[in-house]
Amino acid sequence: MKTMTVRGIDPSLAERLKEAAKQEGKSVNRYVVDSMKILLGEEKEKRFSVQYDDMDDLFGRWSQEEFERIQGKIDSERKIDGDLWT
Repeated sequence: MKTMTVRGIDPSLAERLKEAAKQEGKSVNRYVVDSMKILLGEEKEKRFSVQYDDMDDLFGRWSQEEFERIQGKIDSERKIDGDLWT
């Protein structure tokens, strides 16, 4: 990898770079390199980078009423008939 030095960065630009890098959770160097790659067409900008660890966005959510109805069915199926196990 090549190392380059950029001169003439005024304090306000330096501060904006630091803030932008912080918002993306990157070092200033990584932020600048990634930005240059996007600007020069070396890498496409990620538009849909939000990652979820669940599937709520695909399947929706149960209302409280739906949850209670479904949980009631599950609970009724879990009851043990003592006569069958004695």
